[in-house]
Amino acid sequence: MDAGSGVSEEVSICDLSAVEMAREIRAGSLSARDAVMAHLERIEQENPVLNAVVTLVAEKALAWAAQADEAQARGEALGPLHGLPVVHKDLQPTKGIRTTWGSRIFKDFVPEADAPLVSRMRAAGAITLGKSNTPEFGAGSQTFNEVFGATLNPYDLTKTCGGSTGGGAVALSRGMAALADGSDLGGSLRNPASFCGVVGLRPSAPAVPEEWGPMAVEGPMGRTVADVALLWPVLSGQAVSMPRRGFEGVRIAWWKDLGGNVPVDPRVRAITNAQRRVFESLGCVVEEAEPSWFGVDETFKTLRLWSRDVKLGALLRRNRDLVKDSILWELEEAGKLSAPDVGAALVKQVEIEQRMRRFLERYEFFVLPVSQVLPFDVTTPYPTEIDGVKLNTYIDWMKSCYYISTTGCPAVSVPCGLSEEGLPVGIQIVGRHRDEWGLLRMAQAFEEGRAS
Repeated sequence: MDAGSGVSEEVSICDLSAVEMAREIRAGSLSARDAVMAHLERIEQENPVLNAVVTLVAEKALAWAAQADEAQARGEALGPLHGLPVVHKDLQPTKGIRTTWGSRIFKDFVPEADAPLVSRMRAAGAITLGKSNTPEFGAGSQTFNEVFGATLNPYDLTKTCGGSTGGGAVALSRGMAALADGSDLGGSLRNPASFCGVVGLRPSAPAVPEEWGPMAVEGPMGRTVADVALLWPVLSGQAVSMPRRGFEGVRIAWWKDLGGNVPVDPRVRAITNAQRRVFESLGCVVEEAEPSWFGVDETFKTLRLWSRDVKLGALLRRNRDLVKDSILWELEEAGKLSAPDVGAALVKQVEIEQRMRRFLERYEFFVLPVSQVLPFDVTTPYPTEIDGVKLNTYIDWMKSCYYISTTGCPAVSVPCGLSEEGLPVGIQIVGRHRDEWGLLRMAQAFEEGRAS
């Protein structure tokens, strides 16, 4: 740390929130170079065990940080992420930085251009440290692949961190990055946030338009709701709009059983339901109520198979010997779909979205668990049973997330407690379509309510 840094030695730079760090840098009490150096040191300490950052560009990051400090010294206009060290999910192409998609097919691939999401973050002043680990092509919510191996849970090294934005969640949790980007089809921003004790926002589909598919979105992840709110307008292009508000009389629908076909670990159920008092303490009117989930499961699975096949099917079939078994199974299942199957699913999804929007005319928010299970053994690819109920596919343990994906509404995972084993649990708050700012304000009120 430079002698001129205004950050107390008792408070590590890496443990500041992104909002606090940005404020210190903008005020001149912390340099971008100091911030980057501190995070590189933390990565050196933590990453060899956790395996969250899989491609590190330390020299480039230090050079970019020096340029940022020089620009600030010249009095140039500063972006909202000026000087903040970040990691990009290894599904995002990064110019001159290896991007593998967690696949042996691309293990040495170096793109010639940034993904739009990466460009937006860099234009806002963020400093890229490297790439965060992800399962192969983002398939599944357990972060492991044959290029880099598994990423471990920072709360218990024998457990998974979730996925597919698992590397980003772990990097945030242990102070290896100030912010992280991610993507979410069936829970890839929310599950790892829940498993690692951080915050992940799945925006309305398609609020950040670069991710292809009827339910695929990209979004922000941070250690606090305010950190996510700092990154969100950069990714979405939306104006900053998060005014203080009260929640007296705001109606909240509290989950019941998600249609009776979604088993939930009793420990997750208990921790989630204990949070009802927090919403009530904010003045909210909380009622047990759910929309109809008719057709949601089949619709999600059909559109997920179809969109992945359209985007990657030809590539994966040419390289079958380099692809994991669960993806090969998906290719076979996708091959069974007919055009009428896909058309019917697209029509059904519109009906589901409309049904949820009508439901949220009465209630402003819907609250339910993020994940149906606690973080599980990192050597287990996916749970096969929950609370005595056998699961049919490798994504059935993610229904509490992918049901919400199908509605097109924004949802955020916010930490809400620890199990007796010391494992994090997140609560999922769902907002009205296109009301990310209202959702973030509710999430922040919950976060503050739990802390008070």
